[in-house]
Amino acid sequence: MNCGIMSLLSDTAFEDPWSSFFMDVLSPLSFVKVSSVRMQGLLLLIFAKYQHLPFIQILSTKSTPTGLFGYWGNKGGVNIFLKFYGYYVSIINCHLPPHMANNDQRLEHFDRILEMQNFEAQDIPNILDHDLILWFGDMNFRIEDFGLHFVRESINNQCYSDLWEKDQLSIAKRHDPLLREFQEGPLLFPPTYKFDKNSNNYDTSEKKRKPAWTDRILWRLKRQPQAAIHTPTLSAPHFTLFLRSYVSHMLYSISDHKPVTSTFDLELKPLVSAPLITLLPESPCTTESDMLISYSLTADFLSSPWDWIGLYKVGLRHINDYVSYVWVRDNQVSFSDGLNQVYIDISDIPETEDQFLLFYYSNNLHSVVGISTPFKIQPRSFLVEGPLDEAQPQI
Repeated sequence: MNCGIMSLLSDTAFEDPWSSFFMDVLSPLSFVKVSSVRMQGLLLLIFAKYQHLPFIQILSTKSTPTGLFGYWGNKGGVNIFLKFYGYYVSIINCHLPPHMANNDQRLEHFDRILEMQNFEAQDIPNILDHDLILWFGDMNFRIEDFGLHFVRESINNQCYSDLWEKDQLSIAKRHDPLLREFQEGPLLFPPTYKFDKNSNNYDTSEKKRKPAWTDRILWRLKRQPQAAIHTPTLSAPHFTLFLRSYVSHMLYSISDHKPVTSTFDLELKPLVSAPLITLLPESPCTTESDMLISYSLTADFLSSPWDWIGLYKVGLRHINDYVSYVWVRDNQVSFSDGLNQVYIDISDIPETEDQFLLFYYSNNLHSVVGISTPFKIQPRSFLVEGPLDEAQPQI
């Protein structure tokens, strides 16, 4: 991200350009922006398909500056910690110190970011007990020993094996017990730094920096406790991550780095399989009268006077893109042990052929806990004269 002061002020007042771009691209594919966190030039965004929203709970967002002895956010990490179908997941984006000689400092910042991921809520486990940690960013690790000419010749010949042996992160993973627990896909793509901007040429400036794999994507799955010899082994919850791709994208040239992406398959057995709220819009919905919404809640759901239900068009970009909303207590019609009813005023219901969704937002959990199936709202009918001069409704 551009971390100039004017850019920071602009992005504070308005949606940052990366969020806007991704929302435009992903919303037609049913993805909704769930959460984001920014620290100067670092930005972390999470999108999810809307059907997953009742099973995603954002527990915390955190920024950990490590520049200027922890007082400046030009280096450090940002974290979004969430519960996903009952599993704890931490996602971290980082920017570590640059330059060949600062390898020890990079490892120190890596540890510091990890140590600072503590959470105030007592029921949230330590980050090392999370089921999954995804950790990526400009880690700035370099290639040791080999000279510039050898490194470039190896890249030109696509002979990466010698370079892997001298990659600082790979070396650290062989010796550091904690780093060893983080996995990474094979580096089958050319080093992603440093390029002349708007080109595929490695650095031709006076400094002629040696190419390196600075941009990395790591992950760590929670260790399963070892059972004693005579203790029956408990079946661990099914939660497995498979790497499908780990590639760089040479076509992009707006930066002196080449972007890197990974695609994963996550297989899990849900620990939570039913939403806390089940929403049922009145059927059929029309703009003839107020919309009546029925919903049921599970026994362990703690409602709040600040809970609300939003009406959205299918294709929404963000939770704030509601067409209308109601506070569930203010617009309550009736309630019982099993069913509650609220209404949306007729004047707030648009006349359009679009499909709609209802979301129930929990103030206590700061997340969507219920979502309806898509539905249409029938427009107002009007009367026309029939052949027998009888008034007949026409839709």
